[in-house]
Amino acid sequence: MMIELIGQFLKFGVVGLLGTVIDFFFTWLCKEKLKWNKFLANSIGFMLAATSNYILNRIWTFESDNPDVGREYFSFFIVSVIGLGLNNLILFLLHEKGKMNFYLAKAFAIALVTLWNFVANYFFTFHRA
Repeated sequence: MMIELIGQFLKFGVVGLLGTVIDFFFTWLCKEKLKWNKFLANSIGFMLAATSNYILNRIWTFESDNPDVGREYFSFFIVSVIGLGLNNLILFLLHEKGKMNFYLAKAFAIALVTLWNFVANYFFTFHRA
């Protein structure tokens, strides 16, 4: 059981790294090139990454065979939205209040929210009864 959990967490981490690349790219694109608000850009990057992460986590990390993909995606989406709120709160506190570099603050936010996302998805989204 513990080895399986550690394996899933490692896979979740690999998927998360890919998601981080997607997140940073689209955040950068929207903020720097399109000149959109940094929090809107952050939200777009985060949500695109969350969608790709759902697909990869469903197939690879948790090997879900749940036929109710819509409900499962909705659960994953709710976890991601809560994570997005935490992500933006951490980003606001570190960047706006703490004057930390935006992208360094974003990296810290991603690291902290990763633990929330794994635990919530393990017990809520992909839980096998």
